[in-house]
Amino acid sequence: MSANEIKHILVVGAGQMGHQIAMLCALGGYRTSLQDVNSEALKDAEASLEKRMDKWVASGKLTASSKETAFQNLTFTDNLNEAARDADFVIEAIVEKLTSKQQLFRELDRLTPKHAILASNSSTIVNSLLAEVTERPDKVCNAHFFFPPLVMECVEIVMSEETSEETAQTALAVCEKIGKEGIILRKEISGFVANRILGAIHKEAVALYENGIADFKDIDLIVKKSLGHPLGPFELIDLSGADVVNFVMQQQFAETGNQADKPAACIVQKVEAGHLGRKTGQGFYSYNRG
Repeated sequence: MSANEIKHILVVGAGQMGHQIAMLCALGGYRTSLQDVNSEALKDAEASLEKRMDKWVASGKLTASSKETAFQNLTFTDNLNEAARDADFVIEAIVEKLTSKQQLFRELDRLTPKHAILASNSSTIVNSLLAEVTERPDKVCNAHFFFPPLVMECVEIVMSEETSEETAQTALAVCEKIGKEGIILRKEISGFVANRILGAIHKEAVALYENGIADFKDIDLIVKKSLGHPLGPFELIDLSGADVVNFVMQQQFAETGNQADKPAACIVQKVEAGHLGRKTGQGFYSYNRG
């Protein structure tokens, strides 16, 4: 299927990634469905997008008519059967758990038209692990957006050995239409490129902190002042969410068996305490949620 033939994009998962990806697709002119089993998550997603798009209009980044058109393109639904029925391109953005994603891909393979491309926004899970539960492995790929999707420019398009060139090029063309730069990775590796590099920085920063070499605030300050990073590693953990970081590291450990890939103690402690970062108002740092 070519990019020009794609009319309807389905985004599954209305969390911090999914709802912004859906808005990108709607702004790009696609008829877009945002589906989630949690109706409250859908309400929160719609309210968040209304607020953000109002800010874009106020700042001149978006016209009022463009905002109106985008919301006309965008549908919020908890009905996966209905949303998947005529989807041409699906972007999965649910919890970073392999079993959950495999269950969803089985359903999507059954519910969507045979021509539909199934893409995962996973930040670490290679698409061959999802393609194996479908009957269309050539039409499965990763389309890894970065947080926050409405701001970050890059999308990693990852191919498995069975992903077709047509699928990869179509995903690339979709990225272009929604204003993002897609970059194709023709060989799978857990974590892809950006997160492997970022993960190495995070692991070292956490080790320095847990070994008492420096406080997390000082580590962040050094990274920002000496390396020119806009955010320090602990600020980034708070931005992504300690729960997301924990899921990612659990998945990497499950794949590699390397003890160095296990979630760090300080990350596990944050998750157990419910201090997930910006989204809860407390992580390594405290945030005013008002």
